[in-house]
Amino acid sequence: MTYRPGPRNLITDIAGLRVGNAQDSDLKSGSTVLVGDAPFVASVHVMGGAPGTKETDLLAPDKTVGAIDALVLSGGSAFGLDACSGVMDGLRAMGRGFAVGNLAIPIVPGAIVFDLINGGNKDWDENPYRALGHAALRNAAPHFDLGSVGAGTGALAAMQKGGLGSASMVLPDGTTVGALVVVNSLGSVTTPGDRHFWAAAFEIDGEFGGIGPDPASGLVAPQESRKEEAMALQDTETANTTIAIVATDAPLTKTQCHRMAVTAHDGMARAIVPSHTPLDGDLVFAAATGDANGVNAAAMREIGAAAAICLSRAICRGVYEATPAEGDILPSYRDRK
Repeated sequence: MTYRPGPRNLITDIAGLRVGNAQDSDLKSGSTVLVGDAPFVASVHVMGGAPGTKETDLLAPDKTVGAIDALVLSGGSAFGLDACSGVMDGLRAMGRGFAVGNLAIPIVPGAIVFDLINGGNKDWDENPYRALGHAALRNAAPHFDLGSVGAGTGALAAMQKGGLGSASMVLPDGTTVGALVVVNSLGSVTTPGDRHFWAAAFEIDGEFGGIGPDPASGLVAPQESRKEEAMALQDTETANTTIAIVATDAPLTKTQCHRMAVTAHDGMARAIVPSHTPLDGDLVFAAATGDANGVNAAAMREIGAAAAICLSRAICRGVYEATPAEGDILPSYRDRK
């Protein structure tokens, strides 16, 4: 059985999806939006203990809204939820949204990471995230950059800079699965020594350096987090989160999207050690662009497994592609000593 990345190795290998990024280098933060050419089915599953979200209740399988217009990932902690409003403004101007009488209300769930203590200038007079969300929507395209862009601009993993990552996979039957993630974790993405990725076994074609798995064994003791030290925090509650989107062009129902989100968390746990702590807001959205008629159990099993693998790879790519910038409080992976 052969699995291969899509032509871009991005979540936008799923036809009809686009991703836009907007960032402010002085702020050291930004926003990212995933938007469909048409509304798409979506759900969500939260496993972290400190999430920050908007409109996620609508994504429960039993809730009325059957399709949404966009998903937002943003920096800025609670302030960053306003990026959803900027995306809504842009979609409303396009005439997009859930029809209510003569009105159209864009449905834009979102989630945020905490990047308020990362060396950037957070002394604003007006919340900047609404404008960043609007700009990200304007920038939405099939091709987009990874690393220190969009919501990954100011992200920090435990031992080095985090970032925005993405990966895709085409299954033998032609189904495409992809992932998009902002890595801002309490746990480490690399093994002790900062060279090998925990999820190295899932790498395809050297997409995050090709160094391979760590030959050491027994790597179970937690590492001292450079992130905690750099932030000068003893209590890092709410200062961490990895937020992600997994997607497919298979015709999943809303309930099946929820199951894909649950399964994709396995990919997070394989790539970040530890994951899903009380101090992380770890969350996975799931989206499907098909006709929502549903797939059988065998297909669902394969799609869920692929989503987890894509998420592991996307997490590593987000850290690998991060770039140094003035005022950083942690080195980037490729800038390590």
